[in-house]
Amino acid sequence: MATIIKTSDRIAKQDWDQYYKSYIEFSSANHNETESDRKKRITKLESDFEQWKIYYFEKYCYAPPADFHKKASRRILSNPEWYESRIWARELSKDVVCMMETLFQTLRGVKRNIIFISNSNDKACNLLEPYKLNLEKNERIINDYGLQQMPGSWTTGEFTTTQGVSFMAVGAGQSPRGSRNEEVRPDKVIISDIDTDEDVRNPDIIKKRWEWFEKAVFPTRAVSKNTQYIWLGNLIAKDCCVARAAKMADYVDKVNLEDKNGESTWPGKNTIERIQRIKSKISTAAYEAEYMNNPLAEGDVFKEITWGKVPPMSKLRFLVGYGDPAPSNSKNGKGSYKSIFLVGFHEGIYYIYTGFLDHPSNAEFVQWYYDLKAYASDKTQVYNFIENNTLQDPFYEQVFIPLFAEKSRELGFIGIVPDERKKPDKFSRIEGNLEPLNRLGKLVFNEAEKENPHMKRLEEQFLLVNAQMKAPADGPDCIEGAVWVINQKNAAMQTDSFTLGRKPQNIKKRF
Repeated sequence: MATIIKTSDRIAKQDWDQYYKSYIEFSSANHNETESDRKKRITKLESDFEQWKIYYFEKYCYAPPADFHKKASRRILSNPEWYESRIWARELSKDVVCMMETLFQTLRGVKRNIIFISNSNDKACNLLEPYKLNLEKNERIINDYGLQQMPGSWTTGEFTTTQGVSFMAVGAGQSPRGSRNEEVRPDKVIISDIDTDEDVRNPDIIKKRWEWFEKAVFPTRAVSKNTQYIWLGNLIAKDCCVARAAKMADYVDKVNLEDKNGESTWPGKNTIERIQRIKSKISTAAYEAEYMNNPLAEGDVFKEITWGKVPPMSKLRFLVGYGDPAPSNSKNGKGSYKSIFLVGFHEGIYYIYTGFLDHPSNAEFVQWYYDLKAYASDKTQVYNFIENNTLQDPFYEQVFIPLFAEKSRELGFIGIVPDERKKPDKFSRIEGNLEPLNRLGKLVFNEAEKENPHMKRLEEQFLLVNAQMKAPADGPDCIEGAVWVINQKNAAMQTDSFTLGRKPQNIKKRF
């Protein structure tokens, strides 16, 4: 009876065949060296893992490793008894680096029974396939360490090499009990991508899966033998298996796509320009979870945002254009967001007419003030303010005043007043001053600007505000500044208000 091959299977096989052919081109061995030269070369390579992996895995090593890669490999290779949680963001090669470390150990006889776990058996098999491929097809490995494929013990998801090293894929919930390679119990367990977006929404699944790991997986080891547990995955939820493993680990290695200054943690592979491209195409919540190991829950403080019709500007006594220049310590200036928004007050409601929230140059930030001036088009008085706390000064005086002066010669004078107040904690200000207004429907976003990407970013930042302030909140901080200025001006305009004394003026800082 003829075997019927599904189209999808045939395509998958063609893809693998093409990959094999491409891979072999990168892993050809030198068959002309003498046995003595071959042994010397192997000994030299094994003394330096970084050179070893480049030689045997040239196709994978197309970008120079980052420092965190090298440090991680040193930890794994120098600690045969170890429990590590490797929380690396997407695009940082956590699975590939682990594979090269593991094959370095197995080919040298350090580890002999490898269990590979993922959220399903299919997923575990797929992640284990590159191990099998390299042992089966990598000509350099075969030339130096011998034929690895064991006839009769070489299937997808479970195989044993001619050197007596076994590999087995296990899906979450499956039983790995009694897994042995002759007398050797599992001596290395790799857990990769065990959490899924759907699973982390159900606390019962996470609880059950963690109990399975602790009761069925962890005890498969031999008490008397060195065993490694390596968790690979990014933090996609506050409570997930990766987060629980981090509490138990000997070492937690958390690496994001960007460092705290907005620089690439692996500049040899991921440029800032590419990172900014990614950030511009997905939401802040998605980016923070996938690339910054920062799962965010929307609506912790601001449950929802009110979009509505704004009154004609001619009905307002004044508008406030409030800007936050957000100087950054990063070389690329991509750390914090610069922002400026035009906010008005009418009949007890604060209206956000429009604004900007992005990573512009300093000159572009100055241009934003003129863009808002054109938007208001003299329909009412606009008071322009710029935040100038201890972080901005002397940056404001040295950088922005000259830029405003230069722009005024081109487009005309525009009045800017620095806001030099000593501000309380950012979260306290945003929560205390804006949350009640938003909850009561007294903070309204201009519905005509709903498709404006800057206004979309502002809404997104509002919804991600929480006490930990892990997500960017430069937009909400800017709105709080505008509301504060409006309140001060309204109070001063009351007929029964008066001022004792004279407020000191810093003339040189006022443009």
